[in-house]
Amino acid sequence: MTAAAALMLTACGSDNNAGPASTSASGAASSSSAECGGKNSLTAEGSTAQQNAIAEFNKVWGQVCAGKTLAYNPTGSGAGVDQFIAKQVDIAGSDSALKDDQVAKAAERCGGNEAWNLPLVFGPVALAFNVEGVDKLVVNGDVLAKIFQGQISKWNDPAIAALNEGVNLPDAGITPIYRSDSSGTTDNFQKYLGAAAPGAWTKGAGKEFQGGAGEGAQKSSGVVQAIQATPGSIGYVEKGFAQQAGLPYVQIDSGAGAVELTDETTQKAVDTATFKGEGNDLTLDLDALYASKEAGSYPLMLATYEIVCSKGYDADTAAAVKSFLTVAANEGQANLSAAGYVPLPAAFKERLLKSVDAIA
Repeated sequence: MTAAAALMLTACGSDNNAGPASTSASGAASSSSAECGGKNSLTAEGSTAQQNAIAEFNKVWGQVCAGKTLAYNPTGSGAGVDQFIAKQVDIAGSDSALKDDQVAKAAERCGGNEAWNLPLVFGPVALAFNVEGVDKLVVNGDVLAKIFQGQISKWNDPAIAALNEGVNLPDAGITPIYRSDSSGTTDNFQKYLGAAAPGAWTKGAGKEFQGGAGEGAQKSSGVVQAIQATPGSIGYVEKGFAQQAGLPYVQIDSGAGAVELTDETTQKAVDTATFKGEGNDLTLDLDALYASKEAGSYPLMLATYEIVCSKGYDADTAAAVKSFLTVAANEGQANLSAAGYVPLPAAFKERLLKSVDAIA
């Protein structure tokens, strides 16, 4: 299974937009801060949102530390956490931090030690759409909440038309596309709706979609395929997947004008994110980001975490986990923008490396 997962990771990496590693990454063996000890192979499972970022990290890790590889199985955040708790993988990839009911189970898996949520990369979530004759579309939180609850069901609805003056919106039905598997992207999308449109979104958050409207699809790739195949559809998916598929995605108006999803607008949003605590667990508070009305800031973001044991690994596994995370936080960030992600700000990176160094 590990071999198959490694092959899957290689395939995922081959069709992303990250391109070859930079000269500084590929030649960094002598200058990298990473130790290259521990076992040569790690296993991880979870978020499909981060699979292209993990492919980049894995490639660079093998360049910095010859012979090292991580086999990543992109089954979704919920499955990744379950497999981590069950001791089937060394690392869980998740687009949301451990929930209260998972913390004790994760600690048990780690030999009675705390499991840490360590954000490695930020990823903007795109609202990709397939509407005949429309290549530019503006929405806001209220409209999105009502679309994904089924209260707005036509593309020429007055609420959408008011945001798209001069656009010839068709008298056609809307089909929302959502993740049918347990997904951290779903959790972040629903948290955004709750913060951006508290009067309209009444369904709460969580890794299972609560909106009750539309059609479900498995994994990020399944959402993209469903949007491509369904005229009149709109769905939430990580920017890199929409970008690779050539799908258009919406601009979001949070009250200060329509904002495109670009490197600049997502970086501005990331700058508003904060940590929830002062320790080595780096769970982020994104509520202020989601509710922000700041001009030029794209608010629909997720932080993708690696969930690891603070203690409780055997020595070879602990050394390898630290090596992988150190390379990912340093050399691995260089090519993320081209793959649709936002590299870690310097202050986040400093905190992250301190936590990685504390893994025992």
